[in-house]
Order: sequence, then structure tokens, then C-alpha cells
Amino acid sequence: MRRLRHDGVVVVGAGLAGLTAALATAPAKALVLTGAPLNQGCSSAWAQGGLAAALADDDTPDLHAADTVAAGAGLVDEAMAQLLAAEGPAAVRALAALGAPFDRTAEGGFAQSLEAAHSRARVARVKGDQAGREIMNAVTVAAMAARHVEVRTGARLRGLLQDVDGRVRGVVAEIAGELVEITARAVVLATGGVGGLYAETTTPAELVGDGLGLAAMAGALIGDPEFVQFHPTAIDIGRDPAPLATEALRGEGAVLVNAQGERFMGRYHEKAELAPRDVVARAIHAERTAGRGAFLDARAAVGAHFPDEFPGVFAACLGGGVDPRVQPIPVAPACHYHMGGIVTDADGRTTLAGLFAAGECASTGVHGANRLASNSLLEAAVFGARAGRAAAAEADPGTPPQRSAVAPALPAEALQRLRKLMSARAGVVRDAAGLTSLLLAIEALEHNHGRSVALVAARLVAACALARTESRGGHFRADAAAQAAPRRTFVTLAEVDAPVGALRFAAE
Repeated sequence: MRRLRHDGVVVVGAGLAGLTAALATAPAKALVLTGAPLNQGCSSAWAQGGLAAALADDDTPDLHAADTVAAGAGLVDEAMAQLLAAEGPAAVRALAALGAPFDRTAEGGFAQSLEAAHSRARVARVKGDQAGREIMNAVTVAAMAARHVEVRTGARLRGLLQDVDGRVRGVVAEIAGELVEITARAVVLATGGVGGLYAETTTPAELVGDGLGLAAMAGALIGDPEFVQFHPTAIDIGRDPAPLATEALRGEGAVLVNAQGERFMGRYHEKAELAPRDVVARAIHAERTAGRGAFLDARAAVGAHFPDEFPGVFAACLGGGVDPRVQPIPVAPACHYHMGGIVTDADGRTTLAGLFAAGECASTGVHGANRLASNSLLEAAVFGARAGRAAAAEADPGTPPQRSAVAPALPAEALQRLRKLMSARAGVVRDAAGLTSLLLAIEALEHNHGRSVALVAARLVAACALARTESRGGHFRADAAAQAAPRRTFVTLAEVDAPVGALRFAAE
């Protein structure tokens, strides 16, 4: 295997967290590796809502942090939430300075939307539902223009290099069909979430937990992998991945109705359409399971203004044969965000020396059991920059890496089977029987195809979902025991590798 030496930091992933980390390493060099072309294959570019930040006169970081803690169902690290909220306004302004064209008020301030579980309208948006795309365009231009940043597309992460003491010394990447070892002073994983493990998802299909799985295989501590957020209003028009109807529509007054046109959210929560995402997702799941269907009716709230105010949603609906100006939009819950990930500190450090993580693949503790709307892009910007700066400050230890074992790829047919099983048994509603059968199926797939990173990531989700016998936030057990005292899950792969019947590790 050919070996290259990079005199700087290797960043894996070119979403908002990855490119922000790369920009922040200056003057140290950053080599960004991404399998897909820039602005493709990353959830950041698909985000619709925007960035939540206390930018208005009637808002404060303390209020934002309090809303974050409340939405997280008892598991949010309050110090991390305070840090995120405190640094949020500066992060938004920094993106605006790079050229992100945030919507503005007549007075020149940031126009902000109200989204679920926020006590203030604090989501800085772009053209209604174009935040992710426009922000990523600005950040991509900045990264490509930065003298210290090199971006290599068509490079897929296949392994982590470690020295004899376990320190991460670089990566194994597949480039043009060749496996190449790249050594560096530090590695930042910004590989996104696990949406591609689910048959119903709003994220790029490529995101199957590569960073999460490889970090776990290397021995890193993993936090809260059972907590998966299902967006309530994926547009149900038979597409894979499913396009998204942004939560901002409900903030503007759109309502959820069944096939008879009756509003139903009032039966499930006092805040109705603006209830926390996990509540709305389960309500829609229940209505659909009962045969009543679920639709997002934005005819009165948006109507003829759809093409100008929500062009992305409008185009997706028309492509599926729905005109949202005059028809309710069919919706269904879909995997949208992974609250769990590789455990990090406030500067992105994992439990493995030399390895950093940022964005959705990281577990900073700011999301708890249920991410507050539009905190994800903010987390990517805030903690991506912190991880990049900290990684650049690492001294190169000069230790030789050992040869790395490369995880096998999961064949396409087996991946499709896994996706269907994950949606059916580790989805919006879970129970012990379904999770146990899922873990047995994962073991069978590993026996037949080897230990791929997708199967490792799926095992982490399923095993920890089985071990957490309560319902909390995005993790809902139909067979739940009484809710326990709030405790996060911290595990290693060795702990979840126990035989299915012996899974007894507890959240702690």
C-alpha cells in the first residue's frame, strides 16, 4: 500500500463541519478528503431551516441554551449547550462575512424563523428553505480560495492508521480504486450521520456511519448512538432519499391534517404543530399506521407564495406530482439526524489521541435525546472551527503507524436489506423483540459479508436501543419500562459485541 505524508491535518468530510475545520487550521495545512464532489453527498448542503442563534434584541444565548436543554429530554450537557449558544451569533456573522446571503429585515438585521420548541424566532434563514445550499456555496468558495487548504474529491475513508500505543496517525483512503495510507499530525472526522442505514431517510444515501464505525473499531468511546431523530415531514412521494418539507413551514402556520382534512396534532401535544420533533414524528407515524394518513397543509399559510418563499419544497413537490399551492403535501417520518456519535470534548478531541471529530458524527452532548431544530448547522460551524484549531495545534509525534486493517464494503443488496430492517425495527417506534431480531440479522450479515463499517454503526444503534428500556426523546420504546433517571450512554464497540442475549450494559 502506497504511503503519503501530509504535513498538517487531514479532514475527512466536506460538509459544513469539515470545511469549517479546514479553514480554522490556518496557518497549518489541511487536506480535505471527500468521496463525493463538493456540495454533494453531505447533509449540510441539503439543510433547509438555517442556523439557530440569539441574534435578535429580544433573545439571549441563555434563552437559546435553555431551549436546547429542554428539547434534549434531560440528556443535554448544559455546559456544551451554553458554549454553543454563546458562540452561535459570532458563527452566523462569520458565515455572512464569507458571503452566505442570509435573509435580512428592512432594517438590515437577520430575518429569523420560528421553529418547533424554540421560545423565540431565532433561525437565520436563506430564501426560505435554501440555507444549507447557499451557506455551503459560500464556505466552499472560501475553502477553495484558502492557500492552506487542499481538497481531494473521490477519496473515500476506508481505515484509520494507529501507532503501537493506539494514537491515530492518519487514514487509509481509497482513491481511484487504490488504497493509500496518508499520515498526518492529526485527523478530524466530519463524516456526517447514519441516514443511509435507513430505508426512509432525508439524508444522502452515502452516509452510512463511516466515521462512527471506524472510530469505534479503533477503540474510541461512543456516546448515545440509540438516539436517532426522525424528521416528521419528509415529503412522501416515493423518492430515496425523501425530499424534506422544512419545519419553517409549520412556523409560518402550515398545519398537519389527515386524509379527511382534520387537524390531529392537538390530540398529541398542547403545542400542536410546534411540538418537539419526536412528538410530531410519532403522531404522524400513529396516524399513518391507523390508516388515516398525514398531510402538511400550507395552502392558507403560504399558498401562491411557495415559488418565492420556499422554492426547494415547491420544486420537490411538483416533481412528485403535488402542487403545494393548492394541495396538502403527503408526509411521513424519515431518518434525519443522529444525535449520537464519537464522544468529544469542547475542542473536538475524542478518547483516541490524534483523532478529532466534528459535526453529526460527533457526540458533543449538545443535542441530548432530541436535537432542537436548526442547532445542527450551528454545531457544525461552532465545533468544526474549534476542532480545526485544536487539531492544528497538535504536535506530530513522529511515531510509525502500524498497518491498518481495511473494513470490507457491504454489498449493495445486503445494504438494502439492512436499511429495510433498520427502518422497521430501529425506527420511530421500537421494542425489544424487533431490536433483538435486528441484532441477530446484523450478526448474520457480518457472518456472510464481513464486518463493514455500516454494520458496526447499525449494531451500535440497535444494541444501545435494546439496552435503553425507557422511552426518551427520539428513542421511543413501545414496551418501555418506567422512565429512569436521565443518564447518557457511553460505550465501546467491545461492549456492544457481546452476544445478543447478554446485552446488559446500562446507560451511564
